[in-house]
Amino acid sequence: MQNNRSNAGGLIGGAVLIAFGLMALAGQVFRSVDWGFLWPFTVIGIGALFFVAMYAGGRQAAGFAIPGSIVGGIGLVLLFQNLTGHWESMSYFWTLIILFVGVGIYIMGWYGGNEGQKQSGARVIKVGAILFIIFGAFFEMIFSSFGNVIFPILLIALGAYLVVSRSGLIGGRKDDSSVDSIPPAS
Repeated sequence: MQNNRSNAGGLIGGAVLIAFGLMALAGQVFRSVDWGFLWPFTVIGIGALFFVAMYAGGRQAAGFAIPGSIVGGIGLVLLFQNLTGHWESMSYFWTLIILFVGVGIYIMGWYGGNEGQKQSGARVIKVGAILFIIFGAFFEMIFSSFGNVIFPILLIALGAYLVVSRSGLIGGRKDDSSVDSIPPAS
């Protein structure tokens, strides 16, 4: 008789094979379906399999919530980007991975009955959300509001100013010998 732990691997492996087989069969039978639109659901499904493993393994397998949250969350991000076509948002969507880790830790603490893990997960979720807001605002509001020309010109001007001012071409550099120094202690 096998226990839950040895069954979990076979269940997950079998479910993955069935899912890929069903997708391959559906791709052959339903050629009119836009599979380019549906591919993020594969990633979401793989994330869901980690939660299946968590429930199949009981409280001691609560750690499966972390990779399940990460993979499933990335699948949701990919689905969003696939639906909207706003792939540029990946420049700051990486911060959501931190948030997904926090969600996984929180779920692990909830499922395992550990209040400390729930609190840690909530803190990581807050950090991920704050980073998402900061980087999202920076990349969406700063880069998008200046258009395609003004911000690069400002970056070039700032870089040129730094190069010219640090090289001594503007205003000249101070002679190091004129700097007052503290005499050594005797």
